[in-house]
Amino acid sequence: MTDAATLYIGAGMGGVAPQALVLKRANRHGLIAGATGTGKTVTLQGMAEGFSRAGVPVFVADVKGDIAGLGMAGSPTAKVHAPFAQRVADIGYEGWSYAAAPVQLWDLFGEQGHPIRATASEMGPLLLSRLLNLNDTQEGVLTIAFHLADEEGLLLLDLDDVQAMLVHCAERADELSTRYGNVTNASVGAIQRQLLQLRSQGGDHFFGEPALDLADFIRTDDNGHGVINILAADKLMASPRLYATFLLWMLSELFETLPEVGDPDKPKLVFFFDEAHLLFDDAPEALTEKIEQVVRLIRSKGVGVYFVTQNPVDIPDAVAGQLGNRVQHALRAFTPKEQRAIKAAAETFRPNPAIEVGSAITELKVGEALVSLLQADGSPSPVERTLIAPPRSRVGVLTPVERGVLIETDAVGDKYDTRIDRESAEELLGAKAAEAAAAAEAAKAEVEAEKQAAAEAKEAARVAKEAERARIAAEREEAKRQREADRAAAASPWNKAATSATRSAASTVGRTVANEVTKAIFGGTSRGKQSLGAKLVRGVLGGLFRG
Repeated sequence: MTDAATLYIGAGMGGVAPQALVLKRANRHGLIAGATGTGKTVTLQGMAEGFSRAGVPVFVADVKGDIAGLGMAGSPTAKVHAPFAQRVADIGYEGWSYAAAPVQLWDLFGEQGHPIRATASEMGPLLLSRLLNLNDTQEGVLTIAFHLADEEGLLLLDLDDVQAMLVHCAERADELSTRYGNVTNASVGAIQRQLLQLRSQGGDHFFGEPALDLADFIRTDDNGHGVINILAADKLMASPRLYATFLLWMLSELFETLPEVGDPDKPKLVFFFDEAHLLFDDAPEALTEKIEQVVRLIRSKGVGVYFVTQNPVDIPDAVAGQLGNRVQHALRAFTPKEQRAIKAAAETFRPNPAIEVGSAITELKVGEALVSLLQADGSPSPVERTLIAPPRSRVGVLTPVERGVLIETDAVGDKYDTRIDRESAEELLGAKAAEAAAAAEAAKAEVEAEKQAAAEAKEAARVAKEAERARIAAEREEAKRQREADRAAAASPWNKAATSATRSAASTVGRTVANEVTKAIFGGTSRGKQSLGAKLVRGVLGGLFRG
């Protein structure tokens, strides 16, 4: 039905106008669109199988939980067997039979597959701002935090590191505002609240180590078939912003990691982005430009991106213009808006005179689509009304036992099962804060010790001064007592009598001595004829003895 260089998509009734995707043009991206229940998921599943059989690894998000059926072969007892068998006969699909595809199961929450993690540094401030729904001012503050972490060699691995870095920025707000622009506590607080909300949605499961090695996505099995990597996204869809940002991060990592290969014979990897409108809902202009850039340039890395969405107008024109391979399932036209969407979708196809595209889009049956693919020369083929070839694998969910077996037996093993928490910004900033606190405590203790020593010295001086005062007071008191004792002793009758007697005796002795001295000096004279000099000498000597 097809050669090795193409991927069979389907054909018209009776096998007319078969549609096959040229693998060399598969990296020119594509679109699968259609209303709910028109067969988009079955088309996606069949294309994923086709790429795998061609040796091309695939990544696809399993939004409803049924894409994981790729890992198990379909069954003749399944309820879809009869319509599938009829479709195979209608398009003349020879060699079709049920078969499983090699799969690897992944889950951001680590519940339905191997955990997928990325570091906050790998995510970067632009995507993280999109994830947190930050405004321009808050995005600027987050960018400053990332830049400062790079400048100071601090690893941002998980949300704890981001939060610690934001606290660090707030503490250095004055310095950073001078260097990079205004950093306010209000902006930091707003970002912290958004991080808390992200945690409540389970976003902290995604950030950390071991980080995903994209080489584990790009591998083939022993038969040379590309491994289909299936992300369990049913729970993740409860956080649509996280879902869209994660897939965009993967595209960005592929773009930055893979080497330039130009247009290889077949893609290195094909990436199916289900519910693609989530990527563009409320996306700021800067993010939309980044998406456009990645989609436009990742082609040269050998990666094909296929957007899956309900309405083709969900994709911005700048991105839609890069999508060369298109499969359009039925659209409904119940409202004026839907009618405009049908008209817009019809204008994207290369016209086919045999088909009125605007009418055909509303008339397509389940499993039928309008298909236009890039030809070998790079030009789009005229649009054809096509019955899509049914997949070979199970269309339906896996049982828990089947899922467990597939997880345990794939090539990934337990590489990502255990989280690693190595030293990063949170620990380093915590250590610095602890050291600063210890230094501050030591300085405070030293100041307190100096104050205590000064107080003790002051108290000792006061005590010594008080003791000296007490000693002096005691000496004064003792002297006072002595004086009083002396005065008391002097005032006693016995002391007065002794003093009087002494004075009397001294007076008598003095007179006697004086008389004798006078005699010796002036000679003896009669009592009445003593000279004036004799009287004077006697008086002086008498006075001396009385004293």
